[in-house]
Amino acid sequence: MNQPQPSSDSPPARIDGPSAWRGPQMTQRTDWIEHLCDSEVAEIDAAVRQFRNSGVDFNAISSTSFRLPTLGARLKRMLDDLLHGRGFVQIRGFPVERYSIEEIAAAYLGLGSHLGSFRSQNAAGHLLGHVRDLGADITQPNVRYYQTNKALEYHTDSCDIVGLMCLKTSRSGGESRIVSSVSLYNEMMARRPDLAAALFHAYPTDRRGEVPEGAGPWFDMPVFNWFGGRLTTIYVGQYIRSAQANFPQARRLTPIEIEAIDMLDALTNDPALHLQIEFRPGDMQFVHNHQILHSRTDFEDWPEPERRRHLLRLWLSPREGRALPECFATRYGSLTPGERGGIIVKGTELTFALAAA
Repeated sequence: MNQPQPSSDSPPARIDGPSAWRGPQMTQRTDWIEHLCDSEVAEIDAAVRQFRNSGVDFNAISSTSFRLPTLGARLKRMLDDLLHGRGFVQIRGFPVERYSIEEIAAAYLGLGSHLGSFRSQNAAGHLLGHVRDLGADITQPNVRYYQTNKALEYHTDSCDIVGLMCLKTSRSGGESRIVSSVSLYNEMMARRPDLAAALFHAYPTDRRGEVPEGAGPWFDMPVFNWFGGRLTTIYVGQYIRSAQANFPQARRLTPIEIEAIDMLDALTNDPALHLQIEFRPGDMQFVHNHQILHSRTDFEDWPEPERRRHLLRLWLSPREGRALPECFATRYGSLTPGERGGIIVKGTELTFALAAA
């Protein structure tokens, strides 16, 4: 089989700007933490009450129906920073303890609607996801890591923006970790440009049983993509490796390609590059998948079911999103900003689940 080659539109030797941040630099700053003020919380509260009193379903929530007169403008500024700046934001100060799970879901969906459209997070069509340890066995082919208490390797999700909202924390561990893929690229180019170049090859990646109609059980996608003058990254190393293990028909990786993803993984775990973030109840984190890889540490949960770690998750597609190369259609379905990303298979019915499943 002929080896895929990088695009002739070659990326620069180094990419500078606000997206090229390092973790220790960010620990000295607080501008990425957006604290909600009392009047903004009051706006959310009023919008939740209006939604509850209207009797409509969650699918009626939009940036138009969930009115946030002043916070909405601030969220648009945050969206600009997500898409064109450092690529992540932590919103703090939402009093999650005041509300029922239905009201929390309405608040989170309402805020998320100001950042993008909701996308399906799995074959079941969940537009509101739940990150909880369900005791699932990760060795099973259709199990995903968010259903366990295991550490997640650094990865991106199949959408433009992923959001997490903390309802309850674990007994210990479970911290969020993020890293700039632009800084990873810069580091690889400085140390091993040959390995950086190898990440522009198309890597077979396991779909973990979530296979769209007419597609195969894996898709081929470059980790690094240079398109429209931007570096766009998509990466799940665990699923690249499982495609090699589970699908003999998938293209075999070359030694240099294996070395390239090994180096990428090693760099993500370098404290000189990544940022570790504590989740507090009510915190909302949003990251731009095209320029941020995210993970979490192992955690030990509480024995009492009502105290167990619980996060809500959103996958979002903003209309203002960047242009993506054609190869993303095999994973994102559409390339149209605001309408792309997510997982749809035969029989998928979109739903807003209020409990983990």
